[in-house]
Amino acid sequence: MPKSMPEIQKQKTMAEMKEKTNAGIFQKPPFVSLFALSAAIAWGWAYPLIKLGFLEFGISPDMTGSKILFAGIRFCLSGLIILMTAKASHKDFNCKTKGSWWYILLFCLVNTTLHYSFFYIGLSHSAGSRAAILNSQSVFSVVIFACMFFKSDRLTFNKLTGCIIGFAGVLSLNLGSEESGRFTWLGDGMIILNALCGATASLMTRGLGKRIDVFIGTGLSLAIGGAFLIIPGLCLGGRLPTVTILGCVYLSLLVGISTIGFTLYNKLLTCNPVGKVAIYNSLIPVIGAVTSCLCLHEPFHWKYLIAGTLSTLGIYLINRQKE
Repeated sequence: MPKSMPEIQKQKTMAEMKEKTNAGIFQKPPFVSLFALSAAIAWGWAYPLIKLGFLEFGISPDMTGSKILFAGIRFCLSGLIILMTAKASHKDFNCKTKGSWWYILLFCLVNTTLHYSFFYIGLSHSAGSRAAILNSQSVFSVVIFACMFFKSDRLTFNKLTGCIIGFAGVLSLNLGSEESGRFTWLGDGMIILNALCGATASLMTRGLGKRIDVFIGTGLSLAIGGAFLIIPGLCLGGRLPTVTILGCVYLSLLVGISTIGFTLYNKLLTCNPVGKVAIYNSLIPVIGAVTSCLCLHEPFHWKYLIAGTLSTLGIYLINRQKE
């Protein structure tokens, strides 16, 4: 028997109240800090795990197709886990507005396909610690872009000063001798493009939440974007030369990082000013650099300390603004 209009309206009202309650949790400062820090810490560990995964699966730096395939498997699995969880939780998969699928598809391409094509290629041609610090430019890019496109994010003196100092930290990576690392297009260039894609996707997340449940949107982004990585990866001759238990463990950890990190981060972006949430990503380069040096036995150059210090100082100044 079909439901009456009052019953349908009652269910809709209850769903909206539940959504507002959940949003309230993601807007409370202690929870914002906890969730944002959790996502940042998880993503920081991705740098050494990706390189360890490449090593365990036998993927060499020149195997571009295999790297893209590896990334596609990771994100597609993560997206499917999120979508299955959403289905089990009886979440609404319908779009809130007409024509939303074009926006969702664009978000999938920017947030996952292009973002991580650049990232995986760049990381395989650059030291993990160096890439982690270089990728911190996305934090400052988000702050600037948010001030340009959202009224809730105003460009203040502290923000401008923090961004300048932060970018100076990124530029300081090119100090020193050639042995400590120099700019390369396949390494640093790809990481910079990855950071710009990440910043753009962070801004697009606000629009995503207006078109579909952000939890489902995140799952679609990872699943579809991951599939778009798998297809060209296979076309380029991508394969996993060696499959080991340890390699599968690394891949599983990366899937978990994507699932938890993107779910928390995207939800926070839809409930808070973009700049306020993106600030916590300042921990990613610090964690990424330290874990890469510890897990991969990479040399820790003095300029990493300078770059990390300047980046952290820039983040502090941005976050020091008066509420």
